[in-house]
Amino acid sequence: MTILVLGVNHKTATVGLREKVAFSDEKRQIALQQIQQFKLGQSAIILSTCNRTEIYLHNKKITPEQTAQWSDECVAWFAKIHQLELSELTSYLYLYRNQQAAQHLMRVACGLDSLILGEPQILGQVKQAYQMSEDYYRETQHSGISSELSRLFQKTFSTAKRVRTETNIGESAVSVAYAACSLARQIFESLRELNILLVGAGETIELVARHLLRHGVKKLMISNRTLSRAQDLVAKLDSNTPIDTFSLDELPLGLNQADIVIASTGSPNVLINQEMVKVAQKERRHKPMLIVDIAVPRDVDESVNKLDSVYHYTVDDLNNIIQQNMNEREKASTQAEIIIAEECQDFFDWLKLHQSANVIRDYRQSADEIRQELLEKALQALQQGESAEQILQEFSQKLTNKLLHSPTQAMQAMLKQGDVSGLRYFSRSMTGKNT
Repeated sequence: MTILVLGVNHKTATVGLREKVAFSDEKRQIALQQIQQFKLGQSAIILSTCNRTEIYLHNKKITPEQTAQWSDECVAWFAKIHQLELSELTSYLYLYRNQQAAQHLMRVACGLDSLILGEPQILGQVKQAYQMSEDYYRETQHSGISSELSRLFQKTFSTAKRVRTETNIGESAVSVAYAACSLARQIFESLRELNILLVGAGETIELVARHLLRHGVKKLMISNRTLSRAQDLVAKLDSNTPIDTFSLDELPLGLNQADIVIASTGSPNVLINQEMVKVAQKERRHKPMLIVDIAVPRDVDESVNKLDSVYHYTVDDLNNIIQQNMNEREKASTQAEIIIAEECQDFFDWLKLHQSANVIRDYRQSADEIRQELLEKALQALQQGESAEQILQEFSQKLTNKLLHSPTQAMQAMLKQGDVSGLRYFSRSMTGKNT
């Protein structure tokens, strides 16, 4: 039995190659069909995100001698389904088997293999990939994912939960957008009763807006040079929270209402100066104001930090926070690796017992089939009037020979391998005597 993972990620391949090997929902269905058709595995789970494409395969019929050939066949199929030459993939593709494959999956689900260390979104993506395969096998085979692969993924989900609970891997902000929102939550007890002004409408401001909306802010305002782009962002956010938009010419209108200002534009000039903030503070009766400038070049004149009740932070301040937090996550990742090693070993201990139980079950089933076959022949001979004593003699001899064939082969293999303890145990169990 072999578990194999093959794939590419942000560490091994460019965006261009990752785009070529991504799986749409339709292509995923085709891939799962082909994996069955070409007998590459009993079950497969396909994880496809912007940073990685990985296929987890379980094949219980592969012997150690067949592993290399099977791996090559899987790689060749992977290239073919994406219409790529093998030479385009070989330098970027990674393969892990069995314990390494399980450990890799757990590291991925815990965010240890992510572009941003400890990011939590990947766990949801792994769960979604699992569910898609489970649904496929339920619909096509009425049996679901194989018990071994299913157990591995369920073990992975519980491991990720344990890592989140027992370490600080996901506690600290490690993106500029997230750090800006974390800063706001540290200065103000709650964001729910605050007015927040976002200056700009680019990717960073979008991420900031999404973080703030998740924390239930009362009101958002977005000011951008191009008003239509600010309105497009509001539509993209698709939120029930009131969001006002206005151009940069109307920026003072937003400042006069804002408890928090987060700015990130591509403007070459300062957009918010000390005088503008001074007027706004007078209008706001000098209530605390947080200004976070994450633009380069800066959107806010640094002299605003001289005003009373104004907290001013730049992108350098946030980067210092992020670096400290990354150091904390690095420490937490060391703890996480220990947990993963423990849980991975626990899974393979279970797998050994599971496989042993299967071997015993299969042997007993085979023995019963042999008995039934010989019994039917013996009964036919009796009906034909042959000697009952001779039939019983032949029946017992054939049954003994057939039942002893597999154990004899096992003992010969133990002798060749020098497995003395195995032979002693086998001997005691067969004869009831100590040797």
